[in-house]
Amino acid sequence: MKTPAFVPRLLPLLIAASLLPVTASAEDASPLMTIVVTGTPEDVAPFGVEVENLQSLRPATSDSASLLRDVPGVSLYGSGGVSSLPAIHGLADDRLRIKVDGMDLISACGNHMNPPLSYIDPTSVDAVTVFAGLAPVSSGGDSIGGTILVDSAAPAFAKAGEGVLKKGEAGMFYRSNGDARGGNLSATIASEKVSVTYSGSTVKADNYHAGDNFKSTYIDADDGHIVDADEVGSSMYKSTNQSIALAAGHENHLLELKLGLQDIPYQGWPNQRMDMTGNDSEQVNLRYEGQYDWGKLEARAYHENTRHYMQFFDDKLFWYGNGTTIPDGTACIPTEGKTGCAAGMPMDTEGKNTGAVVKADIPLSARDLIRVGTEVQRYRLDDWWDPSGRGMAPDVFWNINNGERDRLAAFGEWEAQWNPRWLTQFGLRYEKVDMDAGEVQGYNATYTADATAFNNADREKTDHNIDLTALARFMPAKTRTLEFGYARKTRSPNLYERYTWSTGGMAMRMINWFGDGNGYVGNLELEPEIAHTVSATFDLHDAAQEKWGLKVTPYYTYVDDYINATPIIAPTTDTEFVYLRFVNQDAQLYGIDISGHLPLAKTGRYGSFTATGMLNYVRGETASGEKDNLYNIMPLNAKLAVVQRLRNWTNTAEVVLVDAKDDVSDVRNEMETAGYGLLNLRSSYQWKQVRLDLGVENVLDRFYEHPLGGAYLGEGKTMSATGVPWGVPVPGMGRSIYTAVNVQF
Repeated sequence: MKTPAFVPRLLPLLIAASLLPVTASAEDASPLMTIVVTGTPEDVAPFGVEVENLQSLRPATSDSASLLRDVPGVSLYGSGGVSSLPAIHGLADDRLRIKVDGMDLISACGNHMNPPLSYIDPTSVDAVTVFAGLAPVSSGGDSIGGTILVDSAAPAFAKAGEGVLKKGEAGMFYRSNGDARGGNLSATIASEKVSVTYSGSTVKADNYHAGDNFKSTYIDADDGHIVDADEVGSSMYKSTNQSIALAAGHENHLLELKLGLQDIPYQGWPNQRMDMTGNDSEQVNLRYEGQYDWGKLEARAYHENTRHYMQFFDDKLFWYGNGTTIPDGTACIPTEGKTGCAAGMPMDTEGKNTGAVVKADIPLSARDLIRVGTEVQRYRLDDWWDPSGRGMAPDVFWNINNGERDRLAAFGEWEAQWNPRWLTQFGLRYEKVDMDAGEVQGYNATYTADATAFNNADREKTDHNIDLTALARFMPAKTRTLEFGYARKTRSPNLYERYTWSTGGMAMRMINWFGDGNGYVGNLELEPEIAHTVSATFDLHDAAQEKWGLKVTPYYTYVDDYINATPIIAPTTDTEFVYLRFVNQDAQLYGIDISGHLPLAKTGRYGSFTATGMLNYVRGETASGEKDNLYNIMPLNAKLAVVQRLRNWTNTAEVVLVDAKDDVSDVRNEMETAGYGLLNLRSSYQWKQVRLDLGVENVLDRFYEHPLGGAYLGEGKTMSATGVPWGVPVPGMGRSIYTAVNVQF
């Protein structure tokens, strides 16, 4: 292993730690390190920012990842309407361990259109826990940026002597921008020992509109399809999620079986050349929890099967005129209501994900707690593209054939409460990752050379990965806390990074979960990423940790063998997009999160007023090879809000400020974006079992380009990049007025 080049950069952290004021006395320690739990309005994250009530966030979004938007250090990659990708301190997607109800879900798509958080609707989210950077080894492995745990509600049982429990919840919402509308329903019937819960939700939205015109109105000459000048093409979506949970409880033991179904018949992608034309998922999730004299035991087994489809929707369709012949020899016969016919490009994926985890918490003494466990995951992936003409014939294109990625892990943690002031945690995790893929083929002889080279190569890979964490918490006073630590985290490449093989321009454009419009090809020689992170959190607060708080978290990460990209094909004459191969380079990321909350006033007539604030800064750059900025790094940003609470009312006025993004990746031709400010208003009223939410996002209808929104490919002939000028970032959403009502029964 190469020696990290970050030792000199530790000095600022150590100096800052030495300047922390120290006084006497301390409270008992709460959960270690940067853990954020979202819940009720009174909950305050350990970062010090009051976390918005989940119920108030849900009406404004159908994307569960956006529930993290108030977590310091978290940003979101632009994507489909229910499928954005979270990033923690500049590390996103597969570099994070994301679990939904304990399941390690995996994107089964070359564009990562079905990320883990797309499999749970915001209305089903009961709690979110975020470990930013210094994630304990017990929270998961095969990641370098942190851990996100999203859970639905725990099963409910009738209280002793109260008979049968019957309860439920129903809601509906509407958002003006994109004409988004949907609803949710859950119902539970339970005895003291058995519980059955059904949950369902659905949402449908059209294309959304930006705050101003950002292009010409698009009119397809053959079928008259129109996308307005302020309309973000290919941003519509529809999604339905259902689940049924069966649970049995007895004394200190709980057994739960949860069955889930997802149906996404369509989801447009404004920063991809393709759209999702279907995503069907079936999930089986079995878990056990038991409390014994010696400690706590948890076990889980799950299986998830995904069938994923991509094609072009109307905003992007390729049309031939009547009377022409498609290159595969098929005559162009117009469909009903059309004046031509589409060539299309069907793409299919099937992923099968099976896993299990067993872990135990064993208190050895009043001071010492041991956590031990093992995990196993078996993943299979097929990715194929049926022939459809225009050079895509006569054979099936096998992008990944029988891809295999299997993980076997074991971990141990020792947590010690040495005294009321000091808490430490040390963890070690070993993970074996086995990967392989079968032989491939292209549409025709054009792809033979690449396919032959891939088929003749050694495709079987095994990585032996080690994770290590050393964390400490020091509470010198009731009003001061210092947390600091080091983590070594490792991630093996995903199947697309290692096993996609074609250097053909069209095929490479289909491998892109970054939304930058470029094309990518895999690399069999990739090594795992190894990240070394140091971080410290300085927490100042009132003695009861209820009135005010300020948290400052500087961090630094050095990544050996960061998976980046280098050019292999120069841009063509009609586009500035490039073609890239995944490669290992060293990289470094550093930054700071600042967050706080402060009471402003409390009156009998107008209620209480609380100010909250958050500021995030992260910088990412290569540390080997040609100097460059890392891609999709969020610029300096801040959020300021005033929250008023008066009896049943909660009102929030929020300002979002984002600096210009000019530290961009040259190798990817990443686009710069201008700075902007947004005003959001939210209001909710809770009356017995009824809740009403009202709000306005982007009150002033401000036009802005989202720094992580990617390149606009939402309309026209995106495969040839005609009809859409290069250099247009995907704009953010203009003004949107929303309302929602939720009834418990």
